[in-house]
Amino acid sequence: MLRSMYSGISGMKNFQTKLDVIGNNIANVNTYGFKKGRATFQDLMNQTISGASRATENRGGQNAQQVGLGASLSTIDTIHTQGSLQTTGRALDVAVSGDGFFTVRNGNNEMYTRAGNFYLDSNGSLVTGQGNLVQGYGVNADGTVQNALGDIIIDSDATIPPQATGNVTFDGNLKASQPIATDTDGDGVFDDTDGDGVADGAIAIDFTVKDSLGQDIDLKVTLIKTAEKEWKYEVTDPSADPSATPPVLGVLDTSATPSSGALKFDEQGNLRLDPANPIKPITINPPNGAVQGQEVNLDFSNITQFDSSNSANVDTVDGNAEGSLESFNIGSSGEVNGVYSNGEVRVVSQLALATFSNPEGLTKAGNNLFQASNNSGLPNVGVAGEGRGSLQSGSLEMSNVDLSEEFTEMITAQRGFQANTRIITTSDEILQELVNLKR
Repeated sequence: MLRSMYSGISGMKNFQTKLDVIGNNIANVNTYGFKKGRATFQDLMNQTISGASRATENRGGQNAQQVGLGASLSTIDTIHTQGSLQTTGRALDVAVSGDGFFTVRNGNNEMYTRAGNFYLDSNGSLVTGQGNLVQGYGVNADGTVQNALGDIIIDSDATIPPQATGNVTFDGNLKASQPIATDTDGDGVFDDTDGDGVADGAIAIDFTVKDSLGQDIDLKVTLIKTAEKEWKYEVTDPSADPSATPPVLGVLDTSATPSSGALKFDEQGNLRLDPANPIKPITINPPNGAVQGQEVNLDFSNITQFDSSNSANVDTVDGNAEGSLESFNIGSSGEVNGVYSNGEVRVVSQLALATFSNPEGLTKAGNNLFQASNNSGLPNVGVAGEGRGSLQSGSLEMSNVDLSEEFTEMITAQRGFQANTRIITTSDEILQELVNLKR
């Protein structure tokens, strides 16, 4: 009777602990990034009344006789299943889809969280709601991501200097059945019957490059078919006027490098590039004190010659004017992309994610934070997508608590608690009957 009474007491304690865990889960049903808990039980020691005996020739074996002495708490687990993602549309809200934790710094302590509702403080530092500094990787001047982990700072006053154009890429098609240009009078100038300054059947493409001061330099490339599988390209400067008095030379320096050349195609309509005779860059001398002798590479490798319409055009032109930061967004790999007033998009930093060999070994530290423990393993910190989950900007991860499951567990825990109280009251009644034997 005393054993049953104390067994009932141990059961009541266990179910009370389970109800505490369930209550905490329900209280955090709307907590971003919360991971629910689970309590499990195990039986306590058993009192052996008689041991087991082996079988003999004349008698069979007997099992041991044991009386259990109650139950004890086995584990309180943290269940790290994925929570559903809620769209918020806020640029600083980031959700982790898959494995990984955001790394934050609280003083000299590194902490980890799944709650991605971040904010900017007065210094431009990315922080959690409690002011913990979000960790990530900075970016060098050339745009490469650094290896050292540090605070993520987004400077709203950041600017990028102008960058001179170094490469112009063309794409599209040159019509294979285009008539070959003619030079009727043999003066080395192709016929221009309509007098528009462009050879008959030629394709003129206007494009703009930037100098070292961010100034726009207007140029034009003309493509003229000179043979069945050969076109001539010629770069000209619309601002130049050799017939003027005095002549207007413009910015294109034809004395430094040739501004014309040949494009030869094969039978499949693809451009044949000759490594021994590559297309040389053009040289320009911009005005207003910009760097002189600026070289611009022309890339025609994406131009084709099929028998379809002429569609050759400019694909990309690098270089930019000065720009100031206007807005930013966070990509799926955690890169913080700054959008500047000149139309440029630059990576200004990158969020870091940490994974653990045993995430259930992490210790909850409050404020949606986890701490590494002796059983969690060391953090493996890196960027998203490299064995870690992906990031979704404008979303937050909800709690993984399932209310229907929690209420069901609550009912079973409540009934288990009631059953154990009945064990105690029943044992008490029997003890009372024993006391009443002597009257």
